[in-house]
This record gives sequence, structure tokens and C-alpha cells, in this order.
Amino acid sequence: MKKKIILILLTLLLVFSFVSCGEKKNDGTGDISYSEIVFNGKMELEYAKEFSVSYSDLGYKHITISNDQDIILVPEGKSVPSGLPEGMIVLKAPLDNIYMVATAIMDHFGELDAVKNVTLSSQQKDSWSVEKAVAAMEKGEMVYAGKYSAPDYELILSKGCDLAIESTMIYHSPKVKEKLESLGIPVIVERSGYESDPLGRMEWIKFCAALVDKEEIAEKYYSNLLSSIKPVLNMAPTDKSVAIFYITSNGAVSVRKSGDYITKALKIAGGNPILFDAEEENAFSTMNIQMEVFYREAHDADILIYNSTIVKEIETIDELLGKSSFLKDFKAVKEGNVWCIEKNFYQQTLSIGDMMIDLNRILNNENVNEDELRFLHKLK
Repeated sequence: MKKKIILILLTLLLVFSFVSCGEKKNDGTGDISYSEIVFNGKMELEYAKEFSVSYSDLGYKHITISNDQDIILVPEGKSVPSGLPEGMIVLKAPLDNIYMVATAIMDHFGELDAVKNVTLSSQQKDSWSVEKAVAAMEKGEMVYAGKYSAPDYELILSKGCDLAIESTMIYHSPKVKEKLESLGIPVIVERSGYESDPLGRMEWIKFCAALVDKEEIAEKYYSNLLSSIKPVLNMAPTDKSVAIFYITSNGAVSVRKSGDYITKALKIAGGNPILFDAEEENAFSTMNIQMEVFYREAHDADILIYNSTIVKEIETIDELLGKSSFLKDFKAVKEGNVWCIEKNFYQQTLSIGDMMIDLNRILNNENVNEDELRFLHKLK
């Protein structure tokens, strides 16, 4: 009798142990230690400096963004390793319910045929200029889930969101990031805009590809992209000075900083950008200056380019002068060499190469055929 009882107890103990192990496995952790994973392969990057991707034979990916985001992408069917470094962000493949806040890389997902992985948007349909994103929202495959500073948490949770991709604007709303993370939603902040080279900014298509397992497509696309702009890269620079700007609502002038990707694209295209800040600052984006300063520095510019990526596009010189009569004395205005960047350029990051080609054409051909330009049109 005692032997039977002991046998029953041992059997129950084995069953309990089996169930416990099964529960641990289903919990997704503990099958492998992070220290056991060997990342022996690395993504080749030509220009991008702000991210890296390493690969293990087991299918795990180690992704870094700048110096402050450490990510492990766990392949489908594999468990989350134990003993992860403190602060490491865990992503679990497949990532097919992404909340896209970083509009600058939606274009990348479009070229990878991965817009279907993005089911939640921080932009309304009318705010997108990426056609595949517009189409997805029209079909209801992607829905508006609130802007970066006020997301619809209930909707995001109901959709089973497995990743929020934010822009650096989220650092202005840290509580939003904390709330998403407290709800179990991993948050990463893309930094393509911090690349020092516009060709590096475009290479972020490889980063996006790593998230959705489409590295081969990205590699081929990027290689073809570089080939398409190779003629521009090999051309000698011109001596033509160019000022890129727009007039703000209070009459100030917004100009591109020396470290901005459009300024650098202009240099690559052969232009001589007029700078309003110290180049060694390696600054990004824009800065506002007074019209008097702009007049002094850009009065004799060979070409003026009005930046409508932020404001409404303009079509005529008269519209430009309506914003500031000071501009009538500028050399480029008198000679009719004023251009406008079209508004749909901003969200199409992969089209920087096309912008370089556009810029190169207006720099080297006074009678350029505007039908050949994709993002620039001349003011009439």
C-alpha cells in the first residue's frame, strides 16, 4: 500500500513538473540564456551610423539605435532569452500590428511591401502623402490611433499592438512613452533624421527590413538607389549659391541648418548652400532668423528655393513677394530663378536621391525641362 502511495505521489510530482515546465515555456522565457546566443553576423551598412543589426544562427537579431536603445528581436517560435541586459527592449516576431508615429520611415515600409504590418497610424488619412499608407487607411487596414502626444490607448490595446515606432518628438511627451511601455507595448525611437549623410538617412530602409525580415529586398532596393544617383555623385560641384527657406507667420525666415539632410543633399548635388550657422555645430533641421539677416546673407544668391514641406506650396513670384516685399531686390528673384519644394517630399524619405537629381538639374541647366523634375517647380 505504501509503495502504491509513493508511486502515485511520484507520478503526480512528475506531472506537476511537466505542467510547470510547459507553463514556463508558454510564458516565453527561460529556454535559452542571453549569454548563450552568439551574434556572429552583421548587417553591412555603407553610410548609416545611427543603427546596427547583428544576427545569430538561432534567428535572434540584436539591433541598436544610437547609443541609447538596445533591442533584441525574438524570432517566431523561439522564447525570450533569460538574463537579458538591463533595459534591453524585447520585440517578438512577427511584428504585424505596428503603431507608426515616425512618419519619416513609412516610405521605407511601403517599398518593402510591409505597410500591411502597420495597423495603427498617428496620422489621419489626409495627412499622409505615402500612397500605400493612404490606400491602407481607405481600406480600413490601418486606422488612426491618435497623435504622438495623445494616443488612443484603448484602441491600441484592442488591436494587439506589438510595437510603437516613435520619432524623437516622443521625448517631449515622456509620460506617453512610459504609459505605452507600462501597457506592455515596446517602444523604439527611430533616428534616421540624425544621420550626418542623406544617403545614410535613406539606408534606414535596412533597419525597417530587419524588423519585418525583408533584408534581401532592402539590400537590392538600396543598391539600385545608389546606382540611380551615381552620375550626380560623380559630378564636379558648381559655384552656384543657393538659399533654402520659407517665411513664417510672424515674418521671420526659417532656413535649413548646416547639418540638415537637405543642406547636405544640396552639397552632394553640386550646390553651394548659404549657411546661417557654424557648420561645425553639426546641427539639424531648421532655425529662424530675421529678414534683415537673410537679406544680408542671401541677397546675391544665384538660386532661391522656397521650402513648402512645412507650409503651403506657392506657384508664383507674386505669392512669394506677398510674404515679404524685401525679396523683390534679390538677384534670384530678378532673374526668375526661384523654385519651390513640393509638400509631398517630406514623408518620402527614400526620394532624397530624386531630390538630389532635381537639384543637380537646376544647378547645371538654366532651361531644365520641369517635366523631368519630381519635387521642384519653378515660380512663374
